[in-house]
Amino acid sequence: MKRISKMLLVASVLFIGFSCSKTEESMVDCTFESAYSQIHNSTDATNPKLMNYSIEYTGSGTLQNVTWTFGDGGTGAGAVVTHTYAAAGSYEAVATVTVKKDGSECTTTKKRTVTVN
Repeated sequence: MKRISKMLLVASVLFIGFSCSKTEESMVDCTFESAYSQIHNSTDATNPKLMNYSIEYTGSGTLQNVTWTFGDGGTGAGAVVTHTYAAAGSYEAVATVTVKKDGSECTTTKKRTVTVN
């Protein structure tokens, strides 16, 4: 009886250990990869309506693509961008970040609320 129990236990562990599909592994990797992206912003020293944005990625993958929406209808692309707001106010800037790691692409969004004077 103990022998059968041990065999069932080993079979269960092997089944569970090898049953994770590539899709499931990719989802887990993407979840963790999003933690390695940060959005930064600063206001231009001479123009208070000009905002400098950048994405910092410190993970082990490769940054593939970054697209931006600035909360006022404007858009941009690239890891480093600038945007001039037409009016003072509060805006939500959103960066859509795509990272490639181990043959899979992960896309996450980072948001930042900025106040323009």
